[in-house]
Order: sequence, then C-alpha cells, then structure tokens
Amino acid sequence: MTEFTQLSPKGEIEVDVAIIGAGPAGLTAGYLLTKAGKSVAIIEKDATYVGGISRTVEHEGYRFDIGGHRFFSKSAAVVDLWNEILPDDFIQRPRMSRIYYEGKFYSYPLRAFEALRNLGIWRSTTCMTSYLWSKLFPIKEVKSFEDWTANQFGWKLYSIFFKTYTEKVWGMPCDEMSADWAAQRIKGLSLWGAVTDGLKRSLGLNKRPNDGQQVKTLLETFRYPRLGPGMMWDAARDKIEATGSQVYMAHALKQLASDGQGGWRLTATAPDGELVVKAKHAISSAPMRELAARLHPLPDTTLNASQLKYRDFLTVALMIRSEDLFPDNWIYIHDSKVKVGRVQNFRSWSPEMVPDESVACVGLEYFCFEGDGLWSSSDADLVELAKREMEILGLVDPAKVIGGAVVRQEKAYPVYDETYAANVAAMRHELEEKFPTLHLVGRNGMHRYNNQDHAMMTAMLTVENILAGQRIYDTWCVNEDAEYHEAGDEGAEKALPARETITEDQAAALNSVRAVPERIRQDQAA
Repeated sequence: MTEFTQLSPKGEIEVDVAIIGAGPAGLTAGYLLTKAGKSVAIIEKDATYVGGISRTVEHEGYRFDIGGHRFFSKSAAVVDLWNEILPDDFIQRPRMSRIYYEGKFYSYPLRAFEALRNLGIWRSTTCMTSYLWSKLFPIKEVKSFEDWTANQFGWKLYSIFFKTYTEKVWGMPCDEMSADWAAQRIKGLSLWGAVTDGLKRSLGLNKRPNDGQQVKTLLETFRYPRLGPGMMWDAARDKIEATGSQVYMAHALKQLASDGQGGWRLTATAPDGELVVKAKHAISSAPMRELAARLHPLPDTTLNASQLKYRDFLTVALMIRSEDLFPDNWIYIHDSKVKVGRVQNFRSWSPEMVPDESVACVGLEYFCFEGDGLWSSSDADLVELAKREMEILGLVDPAKVIGGAVVRQEKAYPVYDETYAANVAAMRHELEEKFPTLHLVGRNGMHRYNNQDHAMMTAMLTVENILAGQRIYDTWCVNEDAEYHEAGDEGAEKALPARETITEDQAAALNSVRAVPERIRQDQAA
C-alpha cells in the first residue's frame, strides 16, 4: 500500500486518490482502490451518515430508508461486491408495490384487465379508444415526456397514471420534461402486450407470474440488508478505514484545484478548520453544478453546469399504533387531492426496521425544491400534514399516530429538462479533454438518474481506468434504465462497456453548445 501520513481534520495530507462524497459511488471507489493497495481520502459533508440517498436514518430505534433501495442487479460484478462487503446480513423480501388512484389500488406495473375493471366501463372504453387513436395518429415530433407517454399509452391513460404523479415528482409540467426521461424509465411497457398477456392467461395459455408485461418478468422477491441499506455503506466505510485511509465526515468541498501537473489539491471545510488533500487523481460524486463552481481553474462550461436543476425530497415517517397497514413495500399516490407522492412501509422492507411489533411505521415522501414551502415547513407541521393526508386517503386514523420524524434529502433527483443533455455533454467533454485525472461518478456526479447498482458500476469502471493508467472503459455507457431493477436474472450481465459511443441526438446537443471534440467526431464517423 502507498504510504501516507494521516493528520487531524485540520491539516494537509497526500494520497493517491481524493474522493468527493461518501455515497454508493464514492465508497465503492474507495473500497476497491484501497483493496488494490491505493490510499484514498473521502470527504463527506454529512456529519453522521454515509451512503448519500442510500443511507439509513435512525430515530428512537426506528430506521428509515430514504426512498427504498432494493438490492438487485443484473451485473454479476455488482452482486459479487455486495456479497463481499456485507456477506452475512442480507434477507430475502417479497416485492409488492401498487398505485393508489381515486380510492382504488392498481398493480404496478399496470395489469391491463385489472386497471380497466377498476376504471369502469365508460372510462375503460375512453382509454382504449385513446390508445388506438395514439397508434393511428401518433405525435410525429416527440419532444417531451408528455408526447412520448401519450404516444405509448394514449392520452387518457397518460393523464390518469402518469401526469399527476410525474408532475408531483418533478414540480414541472410534463410538456417541459425531456422525452429522455420517459424513454429511460418506462420503456418496454406495452399496453397491448399487457392486454394480450392477460387474455392468454384467462385462456390458460400463459403460466408466467402476472406482472402486466409481455416479455419481462417482474421481480417477485429481492435481497435487502436487515437493518436497511445503510448497513452496506457503513461496512464499506469501516473496511476502507481498516486499511489506514480515512472517510472525513462533516467535510464540505470548498475547492478542487488542478496542481498544473496532472494532479489535484482538494480543500474541504469542517467545523474545526480546513483539510487539504493532495492527490494524483480526483473522483467526484458531487452534483455537477456544485463541482463546476468549485473547480480551479473554472471550466469554460461553468455556465452550462449552473443551468442544471435538481429535485429535492423529504420523508415524513409516522409511527402508528396498529398492525401493518398494507402489505406493499410502497404505494404510489396518483391523487391530486394530496401532496404526498409515495408511501413506504418500512416493516415490509425489513421487520428489523421497526422495533415494536405493535407499531406500524410508514414514510410519506414529498417531492419539493429546497427552500420552497414544503422544504421550509417545520417538522411538526409536516407531521400534521402527513397525518391529514393519510386520513384523506383512508389509510390511517390520525388518532393512532404516536410519533413522527422528518428526513430531508437535497438534490435527490437530477432534472431532465429540455436543456440538460446539452449542458451535461458540454461539461463532460471539456473535463475529459482538459483534466483526464478527474473522474465523474454516480447519480449527481454524472447528472443521470442512475440506480444504486449503476452508480456503483460507474465507480467500479473508474477504478479500473485509474489502475490501468488509461481510459479503457467508458463509464457513461453504464445502463441507466429502470427495467434493470425490475426485471431479468440477477447477475446475468457479465460484460463491461468498453468503448465510447455517441448518438446523433447527443452530437446535435453538443453542437448546439460547443464544437464536438475531434475524438468524438471520429468515434461518430466510425
């Protein structure tokens, strides 16, 4: 192992790699680098928890998963790494989630006949007519989430099952959201496939689990750490620190400066002073917008990065004197009468998350912008809001609520608006050209709605590149679609993306901001 001197948080250290952020991507990179004999220093602005949005927060013995994180991946490398870091603490859990709309529950993904039955004859007929119309007369110039989804499912089904929830999540009209979002997160779902699948099942011609999809089989169970996903990242931190490297909590990035010789000088602020880290390589999982503002010299694309947007989110956990309220891991709330977007049932994730068997614990998720009315509300007011909304939905009697807690998560979701692709591409290619020893990883580090395993894979490929001394893997080729988490065989994918590619749309987006680097043009031509 490379030797380095570990100092107090007030001082200067030198390591092989400086890492910004102790989320899944940052800790995965730190673990694999230290395992390979490299020294690392990881800074994390949270004073208490590692894991980022995958952390587990504890309140009076109750544990809250921030968003719900199933441990399933089609990447054999990721599955092996999970087993290596946390070999003895996984449990197998049943998977169930539903949509709540106008007082009725709908399976998720939608089961065509169930949905049409719940909607009634008139509305079902309207939905099917709308669907057929979309197939006969599709929107030809697809620009937005609304265009893409209406083409796929028809306007009526889009307005019932996509519009309200999506606008809750993103805080913007669906016609202002990029079609990339829909293509990424809900591609592969087919209404016609669901109908024909249901018809075959009713005739006894299809024995597959009734998941509402024609081709892909939905996960019926998944693995989960018994005390929440934070167990994984606590274990990763401990293994890193056991090698002599350090995770510095309550340390926020102040500046990341090039040393002019291919290396980096990272400055972090903490309550007891500043820490300076000198390193040959830097890995950043910080939001691209924040990184650009703290890089020295400032990138030419700082203005592009400043236009990137994020959606924040908070969880209001309610402890309820009751048996479990419903069997679901979570329920999507497609109801405009309430602000809550999703309700987690923590005992369904793991019985050990809830210490009292006579108490149910649920988490109401609210999507917001940092500083808006929801975000700025007091914890007491948010708990009262959650109680009222659970009563409106008919899910909880407020009199049975015996406690509550609030967890806020800033920059939970990178926003896919009309300009995000060009802005991300501009910064990405400038940094790759000017700073080959600076590596972007993870959800916010790459401004991509990556799942946990995808974030880990970007870090794993980055480590391979660092150890090889050259860029042999393109981290931007890591699959980001939601089906990766919903369907397929665990560990089925063994191959790694190895070559940079660029689509015509991406090239057009780049050209609208800056010239495409010569090497990208060559790849495109090839």
